[in-house]
Amino acid sequence: MVEINAFLARVFRRVPARLNIGFMLFLGCFITYMVRVNMSINILAMVESRDNETLPDYGDRYPWNADQQGLLLGAYFWGYLFTSIPGAYLAEYFGPKIVTELVFIGCAVITALSPLAASGGFGTMYAARFLTGILSGPLYPCFHNLISRWAPPDEKGKYVASLQGGTLGTIFTWQMIGFLVEAVGWAWGGFYIPTIIIIVAILIWFVLTADRPDTHPRITEEERTYIENSLGDTVSNEKKVPPYLKLIKSVPFLSLMVLHYGNLWGLYFLLTATPKFMSEILGFNMGSTGVLSSLPHIARMLLSFVFGSIGDLIKRRGWLRITVMRKFFCIFSHIVPGLFLIGLCFVHEPYTCVALITLSLGFNGASVLTNLQNSQDLAPNFAGTLYGIMNAIGTTTGFLTPLLVAYFTREENTFENWRYVFMIGAGAYIAPAILFFFFGSGQVQPWNSIEKPPKSEEDSK
Repeated sequence: MVEINAFLARVFRRVPARLNIGFMLFLGCFITYMVRVNMSINILAMVESRDNETLPDYGDRYPWNADQQGLLLGAYFWGYLFTSIPGAYLAEYFGPKIVTELVFIGCAVITALSPLAASGGFGTMYAARFLTGILSGPLYPCFHNLISRWAPPDEKGKYVASLQGGTLGTIFTWQMIGFLVEAVGWAWGGFYIPTIIIIVAILIWFVLTADRPDTHPRITEEERTYIENSLGDTVSNEKKVPPYLKLIKSVPFLSLMVLHYGNLWGLYFLLTATPKFMSEILGFNMGSTGVLSSLPHIARMLLSFVFGSIGDLIKRRGWLRITVMRKFFCIFSHIVPGLFLIGLCFVHEPYTCVALITLSLGFNGASVLTNLQNSQDLAPNFAGTLYGIMNAIGTTTGFLTPLLVAYFTREENTFENWRYVFMIGAGAYIAPAILFFFFGSGQVQPWNSIEKPPKSEEDSK
């Protein structure tokens, strides 16, 4: 191991250690979303036709109806719900590096076994997706824990933007699976090849990641000092049980939680339903569906880096107070996407629909300056815990949106019925933003402090 570190020190001596961490956050989110979204396009090749039409031979097909398909797409999120909060505690107690490694190993095993699970029927396939969700719950709390300990304040926007690696994971997975399924079938294209990619990512993560600057084997003294001085006393290495009672009574945190819920409603709706909408309503084939379903996520990833850089510039120049900046950018992350979804209800031309979906999710890239970063403002010491709680509640959108789509399309899968889904999604974006305008904050909260309060003179008598 010493020889490996010496070699890597020579290779990366010109690369700041915190840049390695940013890259690993991007890679970690890439893998997380590859595991999360592969089923939303795999399922198109795994189910029998509802109209008894002849379908391409991509492998065995199963008689799962619309409700069962909705349940399968939501199974991951049901599992995810149960481990987001305890996962945040694991990340803060054991460190995000080892927790992430173990999660990825478990996901690789279950992904490799998924074709076998599918052959066992609906129940075993549901169990496989549910277990994958349970394992994945700690991942984003781990990533936010890393950001809170590695990112200098005026670089934080770029680090949060690196979480858009999940967007690239979505893009890559949908396009890769769309074409690989056509070439080699859904078992290899949708499960075995992704398993190999996960294993490679585990090895890279093991070598390049460290929990904190003072535990990184290749960081320079100058860079370590810079990071620690820039963070000051807002982040402590001491372990402490998060102040859960104060959290649930904190109005700024509760308004952030609602804002995050609205963001995830729009995101997970498009993650789980876009391939179905483009394939069955807009009439695109398997390969085109994978490509076109990826366009909104490409836009979101690119604009997230644009908005993240703008936010860092605003912070360095002191143009806006943090609270004002968070609220202002809600216009772009929530209000504008909601308006585009409303517009989607009144057009039928396929490529115009794709353009509106792309613009809606693209502008949501501004969430790197709103709900995705605000937990770092409120409590840097407990950023992972805050995000774990937000994600646990927000993850319910992952299984509610497929059920909502199934409800409105059960009798007739028509554009008119999809309008109800789009209008609900628009409301889920816009209403939380209005609430955050009134009650949100960008200030460090008093309950972030690790240190015990000083004794008063009366207490010391």
